[in-house]
Amino acid sequence: MWWLFSVLFGSIFLLSIVLSIPVAFDVGGRDSGLAYSLSVFIFYLFYSTIKLITPDGSRLRGLVSSSLRLSQCIVIPTLLIWALGQFAVDAGTTNWVERTLDGVLRAKSTTWTEWLFGKDGLLETVMLGSWENTLRYSGPVFQLLEGFCTLLVIQAAGQITRWLVNRGRSDTWVIILLAFSGTIISSAVYFLWRIAQFPEISNIDAALIGITMTTAVFVCAFGIGTGRGNPVESSLLFAYIVLCVYQIFTDYLPSDGQRSPEEQASSQPDLPPLPPSSWLLIPPSCTC
Repeated sequence: MWWLFSVLFGSIFLLSIVLSIPVAFDVGGRDSGLAYSLSVFIFYLFYSTIKLITPDGSRLRGLVSSSLRLSQCIVIPTLLIWALGQFAVDAGTTNWVERTLDGVLRAKSTTWTEWLFGKDGLLETVMLGSWENTLRYSGPVFQLLEGFCTLLVIQAAGQITRWLVNRGRSDTWVIILLAFSGTIISSAVYFLWRIAQFPEISNIDAALIGITMTTAVFVCAFGIGTGRGNPVESSLLFAYIVLCVYQIFTDYLPSDGQRSPEEQASSQPDLPPLPPSSWLLIPPSCTC
């Protein structure tokens, strides 16, 4: 029973850490978010290094690991408050190289210690700039890790559904899981229909989307037909593919920089009604 509470509280704590990073960016700005994420990374890097370099039965490992594990609830909020307090105002819009040179040439510090370690010092500017570039150029790696972890979650969901069906009352669980899968597929089809209404989609984009969705449908049907998958896994996989396509044409669509924000916002399609209701709409010019 205790393992259930351990998993629950661990998941809540991990979720709070993940959600606190965008909060730092939104509330404190870019520098605040970079400082907080870098400090969290250094803390857990130190924690992991201690566990790796010390033997399993060492008293030092047990003492340090226990201390760091118990201090997480205090260290993480402290780092967040520190980042919001020290870096709440962003620096200029220049890149970190220009900021570093500007800080070196126009420094107002009176001592070498303040110039190197103080506010807007050389060490702070270089570390935040390096961390920003690391995160920026690691985007493809994060995307691959996201897809890999999503597939693992889908496989875990499939194993859980098999366990629920085989443990008893299989008919009830089969009906519930089929309804759940149908809901997911219906939602995915709706967003796929919404993607088709985007004005930015060209003929090549439409062809690539068609190939992708056809492949996804074939893989899902093959998994269900051969028994290697189940409807829940197939529906989640199909929904994830639709989500990726939707993000490509919304969140990851580059801006041309030539139109005003109002024009760019007006070019985005409004949330359309559900497809059945839109098919029943009568155009204003039509007279009955």
